Order: sequence, then C-alpha cells, then structure tokens
Amino acid sequence: MEGGSSHNFVPPSAGFDKSCVLDVKPLRSLMPVFPDASQAPPFACMPPFGHTPKGYSSFYPFHVPQGSRTSPNLNSENPSPMRTTGLMPAPIRSYRAPAPSGPLGERGSSMGGAEDEDGHFDAHPGSSSSRKKTVKVSSSRKKNKKSRDGDSLTNNGSGVNFVSVMTPFQLEDGNRELVNYVLMNFDALRRRICQIEDARESKNVLAHLKAGNIVMSKKIRTNMRKRIGVVPGVEIGDIFYFRMEMCAVGLHAPPMAGIDFMSGKGDAEKDPLALSIVSSGGYDDDTEDSDVLIYSGQGGYTHNNKQVTDQKLERGNLALERSLNHGNEVRVIRGVKDEVISTTKVYVYDGLYKVHESWTERGKSGCNIFKYKLVRVPGQPGAFAVWQTIRKWKDGFSSRAGLVLQDLTSGTEPIPVCLVNEVDNEKGLASFTYFPKLKYSKSFTSMPPSFVCNCHNACLPGDMNCSCIQKNGGSFPYTGNGILVSRKQLLHECGPTCPCSPNCKNRVSQTGVKLRLEVFKTKDRGWGLRSWDSIRAGTFICEYAGEVIDEVKLKHKVDEGEDDEYIFDTGRNYDSFKWNYEPGLLEEETSNDINVDYNIPYRLIISAKNVGNVARFINHSCSPNVFWQPVLYEHNSQSCLHIAFFAIRHIPPMTELTYDYGNSCSNEADNDNGSHRKKKCLCGSSKCRGYFG
Repeated sequence: MEGGSSHNFVPPSAGFDKSCVLDVKPLRSLMPVFPDASQAPPFACMPPFGHTPKGYSSFYPFHVPQGSRTSPNLNSENPSPMRTTGLMPAPIRSYRAPAPSGPLGERGSSMGGAEDEDGHFDAHPGSSSSRKKTVKVSSSRKKNKKSRDGDSLTNNGSGVNFVSVMTPFQLEDGNRELVNYVLMNFDALRRRICQIEDARESKNVLAHLKAGNIVMSKKIRTNMRKRIGVVPGVEIGDIFYFRMEMCAVGLHAPPMAGIDFMSGKGDAEKDPLALSIVSSGGYDDDTEDSDVLIYSGQGGYTHNNKQVTDQKLERGNLALERSLNHGNEVRVIRGVKDEVISTTKVYVYDGLYKVHESWTERGKSGCNIFKYKLVRVPGQPGAFAVWQTIRKWKDGFSSRAGLVLQDLTSGTEPIPVCLVNEVDNEKGLASFTYFPKLKYSKSFTSMPPSFVCNCHNACLPGDMNCSCIQKNGGSFPYTGNGILVSRKQLLHECGPTCPCSPNCKNRVSQTGVKLRLEVFKTKDRGWGLRSWDSIRAGTFICEYAGEVIDEVKLKHKVDEGEDDEYIFDTGRNYDSFKWNYEPGLLEEETSNDINVDYNIPYRLIISAKNVGNVARFINHSCSPNVFWQPVLYEHNSQSCLHIAFFAIRHIPPMTELTYDYGNSCSNEADNDNGSHRKKKCLCGSSKCRGYFG
C-alpha cells in the first residue's frame, strides 16, 4: 500500500524470502497520509451536507462520495441546520496532516452551509492572518483590464502566486492587528468577487463563501488554537456580517453549527466543553435580557426548520451540560437585524457567559428541547445592551440622555443628526452654517467637463460601453448594495447631467447621509461624530463639505495666525495603508508601474469653519476607522473634485468615527502658526505618532 508507514513497506525484490515473518501492523494503527492540497480530490462543501456548489473549489482534506448526502438550502434566511446534530462530521483535527513547522491549531464542531451575499448564513472555517509588513503593490485584472489601486500590507509574493507570510505562531495565536488584517483581507476579497459576478450578471453566487474558501486555502486566518474564554485580538462589541469572519479569527469555529466545543480531559464524545454559541434567531431562544440568555439546544430539526424528533444529550448539548458542571466561560455571539439592510443580520460578540441552569421542555411540535440559562460575567463592557438601548431610542421608548438638539442639520440631511453632550454643561456649537455640499467660489477654475455616460436607465456593471465604467478602469466601483469595492486613485461618478436615472448606483457619494449619526461631546477632544447604526466596511459615510479656498487664502490664514481647525487639504502628507484585495488570491496579475497614491487633478483645500456638514466633526486618529477618497463628477459644465469618506472596517454602533489628518508639507510645517502648527495627538492608539498637523 503506497503512502503507509515506512517501516511497514516491503520493497519488491526478485530474491524475496517468503518464509520470513513480516512485522505487519493492523490497518487502524497506520497513520493516514493525505495528498497535497493541490492534488486532493474534490471536496464536498461541508460534509456531510452535500457537494461543493458549482463555481467553488473544494478544500483539503475532506472528500465525500457523490450522492452520499443531500444539500442544504443555502438561500434560506433562517438556516436551521445551524445546530444539526445527527449528521455532524468529525472534528477537523481528526484529519490533520503533520505540519513541518509545528501544529497550526485545531478546528472542531460542525461545518457546512453558506450565507447569501447580504449575510444570511455561511460556510467552512477560515484560514490565516499575517505579519505586519507595509508594501506598496498595484494590481491589475486579467485580459488587459486596467489596474486597480492600493498598497499591500501582506506578502512577499507578487501577481498570481500569493504567498502567505503567516508564521505558525500567528496562525495559532492572534492579536488586534492580525484580527483586523484577516477581516480586512476577507472582506476586500469578497467585495472584489461581488464586483466580478455583478459584471457577469451572475445570480445566487455566494461571494463570501468563495472568499472564505480562498482565504482558508491561502492561510489568511488566526487564533486556530481552540481555547476557552478570551480570543486574542477579538474585542467585546466587535461585529461580523458573515459567520465566515468569526471562523477566520477563531471566535467561533463552526460556520453553521450554533455550538462550538472541544474535548476536556477525557474523550471528546464523553467530556466535551462548550467554547462559544451563536444565538441568531433560528431557534426559540429568549434573547431580550442583555445579561441573561435562554438558549435552546441543537438537533431534532429538519432543513426546513421543523422539529421532528427529541433532542439528544450529545455533542453541543452535552458540551453545554458539561460546562454547567465545570463552570467554564462560554463566548456568546448574538445575531441582530441590520438596520441599514433589513434582509441581513449582524453578529455581535457579547462577551463571556457561564451556564447556570439546564432543563428540558416540550416544544410546539411536541418534541423535547434542551434549554440552557447563560448569565453574563459581570464587569464587561456593554455590547448587545448598546444595541438594545439604541433600538429604544429609535422606537421612541426612551429619550437620548444628554440630548441638546434633535437635528442640527435643520432637515437638510435625509436623516436627522442629533447633538449630544453627556460630559459637561456646554449646550451648543460654535456658530456655523450647515451645508451638505461643497461650495466652489465663482473665481475658482476647476477642470473642463468630462464625458458624461450614455446610459439612459442606470449604469450597469457589465456594460463596457458606459464611459463612467471606462473611466473607472473598466469596472463598476460599487457593489450592488452601494459598498465601495477598492480604493482608487480617482473615482469617477455619474454627474447631474448624465442621462442615467437619479437612482443610478454610480452616484453613491451624492445621495447625502444615510446613517443615523450623532455629534457628541468627547472627554478631551471637543466634539466628535459617531453612528447609531452599525457600519459595514466600504460604506459611504459622508462628504467633506465646506468652502473651497485656494493656496493664497490658505497662506493668508497661516500668516495671520488664524486658527482654522476645519481645514481639509489634499496637499498634506498621508500615510499609506492597505485596504484593497490581494490580486494573487484571485490569480490576477499585479502591475508594479501603477502609483498607489491618489491621482488628484488639482490640490483641493476645503474650509468648514463657517460652512460645512457633519464631516467637520470627525476627529483625527493615528489608527483611523474611516478613509477619504477623491471623487470626480461633472456639475454645471465643469468636472468638480469632491472628498468622500468610507469605512475602513466594520464599525460597531456608538464607536467614534476618525480619519488620519496627515501632516503638513515640510515648508508649511516650519511655520508654527494657525492651522499648520503641530498639535498633540490624543487618539490613544497603540500606533499614535504623538502629534498631527
């Protein structure tokens, strides 16, 4: 038998003595040897549920014979297989091949299924993370399509052959930087796959599943080692739009099952301990209390969410029962409705709980269900409780504490922006005029008009005749739900004179504020901006509105010592950062001759001191969660440059929004007056430079 243990292998020989007694071991004692990932047979998508969907590659080392299992309904909004017990595969550790540089951790519990593109439910655990390394990389698509922009913070490979730089230690144990890196790479890849499939007009393509398959095979993951309690780099209150994201960072390993567990001191089947649970509405859980969760056991349900048998005290149910006796902490993730896209869910990490009670009760179908009472460990920061409070504000059941002004925009924005002060007695802002757009003075000469698109309904992602798509490098810059795919040197949107309809999806930055924002008083940095809504990475937040001024007027402000803290200047020096997808993950070629810096047609200086919008309240941070993107579109027969802000990563509700202010150029920094003098930075980031300006 090929591939067996070397000491059991007898080479063929013409002079072989058949009278010799061979040291033959029973088959069960032989170590299985699996082929390399590239040589592995096709893997059925999450055994035992079925085969890999068309268009998705399998991942090593699993394989299920054709026709051996039925496939789940991957488009279901309430996937009951999440806690299926009768058809669970063995833990992934049972299939591990030895790693040359040490163990890469274990993956337990069940696998399978897939979320739809807007985040319903997902598939298999994710792959690795990365050592921090800043590398400027420009990328390009196949077939002579123009390059994408973005610097890369990743690997020493280039082009098609992506090489992960993760060490075995980083794979097993993460930190905050690695967790952010993994999540950023996963979502960047998912957005790019959405962009490709939108152009093909593909339907029912689960981009997150495809992205997850890729990042796992390329080792873009961390915290693979199973553990009880805190997961390094994952913070209470963190949000996830796909279960695959939780798998990739080691928060919750099974991408479908609601209970993750590991073996205790004894046999995994006899002495398991629960590690984490997901309560997302698929079962009859009591989730209203922010500190107590009544959780239903797993099993007994069919794929159409109908309970047909009694639940059994095994696997996840047994693990929760053992955790009750053992008293170990269990991570709890709660699924809540996304207020921005009502068809999706957001998963909120609510911290550590302990199992306090367990019992059985008869369900609506007449079958027995296990129930577990989990109580939140005291002293943790609020997470799910914050969501509940915001929901009461929105529903009018509770008034916002510290409310100063209901809507500081006076109806200018589509959604009110309130003013809140819970710090001191200040009851108002310095006088300014709220204006949601950029004001170019008549004397300011912008660019001559660019070509408008020739679309008469709406610009379509796959229409290569659309001039706006051509100007954007041959690809539509946004996904179908208005999420920015990649940073660009210069983003071209349809302008007011384009013949396409006003609801064209290439007008994202022109539609005003769509999030429920509030301006609030910070403890030590004046007024700041945050959102009541969760914000997905790539979401448009607002434009930087104000008065466009020229360099002469800016110099005059500096010379006069005028302290204008509301200046935005594209001429400042800004640190590069990685946000775009890795072309090598999709076997796309990179292009090293494309400058990753913004390609802005002219220096744009905006003062929001006297006239501006909510963007004037966004504070500086050396580790920001928002970035600015130059956007160009035609208006009044001229092409005008605008500054739009987008989310770098998923941002939980009530988290302050910040961007990097950059630093003045050397000749301006020498002047220690006004808006160009260096200011002490109070961002509190581990990467804080100590100053800005």
